[in-house]
Formats: sequence, C-alpha cells, structure tokens
Amino acid sequence: MERLHTLIDSPYGTLTLVATDGVLSGLYMTEQRHRPPEETFGDRDPAPFGVAISQLEAYFDGELTEFDVPLRLEGTPFQRTVWDELRRIPYGETRTYGELAEALGKPNASRAVGLANGKNPIGVIVPCHRVIGANGSLTGYGGGLDRKQRLLAFEGGAARAAEDALF
Repeated sequence: MERLHTLIDSPYGTLTLVATDGVLSGLYMTEQRHRPPEETFGDRDPAPFGVAISQLEAYFDGELTEFDVPLRLEGTPFQRTVWDELRRIPYGETRTYGELAEALGKPNASRAVGLANGKNPIGVIVPCHRVIGANGSLTGYGGGLDRKQRLLAFEGGAARAAEDALF
C-alpha cells in the first residue's frame, strides 16, 4: 500500500491531499480534528492528485458543484454508508443529522451519524460541512466552525448567483 501526499492552497487554508495506491483517500485542513499524524501521509509527490486539484480549483472558483474524482473511503461499513449519503446532499443545501439518519433507515442514529460525519477523511469533496443541527445551528465541524460557516455561505451565495443568472 503506497501513500503519497501533497499540499495545496485554498481559500480555507492549506489542504493536505493524501492518496493510497494512487486514489484520493484523505483531504485534511490544518488543525483539523481527527487528522491523522503527518508521518502516515507518505512521501510528498503531487503526481496522483491532478484530477482532484483541478476539481478543487474549479469548486473554489465557483465553477464546479459536484465532484467525480475517484475516492478511497476507508472506515467502518456504517461510516462509509454515512459518507455515501453525505455525497447525495446537493451543493448549496444542508441536511440535519436526523435527516441523514432517516435517509439511512436508522431514525434513532443521529448521534452515530454525527460521529461518522466527524471522522470523514475527505473533507469538502465528501461534504460533511453541509450537515447542521436539528434547529439549524452550525454544530461541530472537524475543520472548525468558522470554516464550516464560510463554506456554507460560499455555496449558498454561488448557488443563488447561478439561479439569478438563469432568470
């Protein structure tokens, strides 16, 4: 199992991209909760990250609303199910932890959904920032609540601008 990583600048700070056997397996912000130790990221080499970097740049430029970069999501079966559900939340929209639990057919699992959400290894692309509290509040985000608020505002503003351009 070969791991490589690279660093890219973003409007939300430096992002660390990690690939396992050439497939994106991590996207971490600086000072992110549940960020693995640096020594697990492997050598620094930008080679396997061309598609991911291009898509992230297009996203941050407001030109991309849905990622299709291949991912290697490593976690428990339940975590992977939650992360798959996160990818179904449309750009510019949010869901509550309870709504995600309902969508998974586990209406009493909102706390477990929250724990899995917090351990998402591929932030931004797997949009855990789109999950909010039952009362609409911004609750926990591994990259920090300030970043979560900024990402949601960015997506909301970009989505409204695209709608306005149609009319």
